[in-house]
Amino acid sequence: MLIFAGSEIKLMNLSQKISQAVKDAVKNIYNAELLEVELQPTRKDFEGDLTVVVFPILRVAKGNPVIIGEQIGEFLKENISEVSDFNVVKGFLNLVIADDYYLEFFNSIKSIENYGHKPATGNAVMVEYSSPNTNKPLHLGHVRNNLLGYSVAEIIKASGKKVYKTQIINDRGIHICKSMLAWKKFGANETPESSGLKGDKLVGNYYVKFDKAYKEEQSYLVAQGKTQEEAEKQAPLLLEAQDMLRKWEAGDDEVVSLWKMMNGWVYEGFEQTYKNLGVDFDSYYFESNTYLLGKDNIEEGLKKGVFYRKEDGSVWCDLTEDGLDEKIVLRSDGTSVYMTQDIGTAIQRVKDHPDVGGMIYTVGNEQDYHFKVLFLILKKLGYEWAENLYHLSYGMVDLPSGKMKSREGTVVDADDLIAEMASTAGNIAEELGKLDGYSDDEKQELYKMIGLGALKYYILKVDPKKRILFNPEESVDFQGNTGPFIQYTYARIQSILRKAIDTGVPVDADHKELHIKEKELIKQIALYPETVQLAAENQSPALIANYTYDLVKEFNSFYQQVSILGADSDSEKSFRVALSKKVSDVIAAAFGLLGIEVPERM
Repeated sequence: MLIFAGSEIKLMNLSQKISQAVKDAVKNIYNAELLEVELQPTRKDFEGDLTVVVFPILRVAKGNPVIIGEQIGEFLKENISEVSDFNVVKGFLNLVIADDYYLEFFNSIKSIENYGHKPATGNAVMVEYSSPNTNKPLHLGHVRNNLLGYSVAEIIKASGKKVYKTQIINDRGIHICKSMLAWKKFGANETPESSGLKGDKLVGNYYVKFDKAYKEEQSYLVAQGKTQEEAEKQAPLLLEAQDMLRKWEAGDDEVVSLWKMMNGWVYEGFEQTYKNLGVDFDSYYFESNTYLLGKDNIEEGLKKGVFYRKEDGSVWCDLTEDGLDEKIVLRSDGTSVYMTQDIGTAIQRVKDHPDVGGMIYTVGNEQDYHFKVLFLILKKLGYEWAENLYHLSYGMVDLPSGKMKSREGTVVDADDLIAEMASTAGNIAEELGKLDGYSDDEKQELYKMIGLGALKYYILKVDPKKRILFNPEESVDFQGNTGPFIQYTYARIQSILRKAIDTGVPVDADHKELHIKEKELIKQIALYPETVQLAAENQSPALIANYTYDLVKEFNSFYQQVSILGADSDSEKSFRVALSKKVSDVIAAAFGLLGIEVPERM
């Protein structure tokens, strides 16, 4: 890791060195003090690697920006060995960095296995994602949640933090009792084994059946003269479900036994989906165990004056001075609300993992307000780690056919979606003739890899806060900003590397001069460590996805304009093979952070 640290410092030092030299130039030429220097990568349409923005310098050095740029450029060229040339375009001083600098940098990183990733230091971060209800299978909305949460966890881990992945499973409440009651009434002892269905799908079917029967009862009551509102509240099926919930909370043996059996079916189903999706967890919290947590913390908050008790006995938190409203944290009958549970669960997690210094909650944007309140209450209770809580808020996923409704059974099932993506990938690959010579098993494995890669990339390349219209066909495209395009480029590089071995291309032959395309590729590789850090700070896999696409575009431009294995000299062949290998290493590492596999052949 020391070599890696050195290579990263080398890049950082160049910017610092140039910034200092610009300040020295201003002092030397204009006898003025420049406090800050604005540096940025040179635009692609101009010659150069780093650009000094001259306009801010005009505050201390009066004159024509072009002339000032020329004078500073001459000073840098004479005094900084890394600057080989320069040009000035209006108020921009474009610096050409010497090939030796980039060659030295590349040689320092080419053999580093975890280039761009740092070992864990400091406090751990807990990332919560998935958090499903046990009354139905995982659907498209859960897919975005899982992919986001898993990817953010992996990115933060790569940035140098220990990470715990967790979820809270919502396995209690009226919605769970609805599935249970429907199975009891209409199930005829059906099991996953007898039906051939995954457990989560079987239970989800009964949630839909409950809703259908419940609506029929409402229609009957309305026909008898009840209002719609009365019918919804008085339908016998709902009253029976509410009674079942009361019995569950009272520990009724029969209800608890039914709950354990059906929940067990669902957990097994979820695990299979998680495996298919390629996500995992370090710990699980169950609402059935956590729903009483938080009551002690409410008492603690009352003593501290964070909460107050109303005449009816309910407990509230007044957040009006913080620009929010009053929030109930305990009902008048002493029962918990969701906020109570979330307060208790957060505190419990830190007790379970004392090294946790912050948490990230991956939850849809409909809960934005809830998390503002939760984080503020935890701060007021005096927990230091509450300063490092983050709501990874994300938008809905829509399909061309419209919004999903689980009660009506119109949800896009996660398992079906994964299977459909593999099938779509297979159809497109066959049409393009990409997989001639593969066995059927190899094809199926590859279809799944391409299909999942397409799905994950399509979802993760978009900023989490934006709503997504997901189009399966569009995502499985072998051209453009897609997962399959990047996977195909990776496979192409692996083919080059195999041919290099077969033809005996020498390793580590000395290379002195860089082709412009080689240089551009090294500059792109050099951005990877910084991109990982930025993605971690912003909790945004989109930054990794779009960086990888830019790297792949740069490689394909290099591939089209520069001969790799047909190069004129052994030193060129050797260097270009090594450069191609490093590109493929970075693609694999970046896609690993997105939870996407890359194929050796395609």
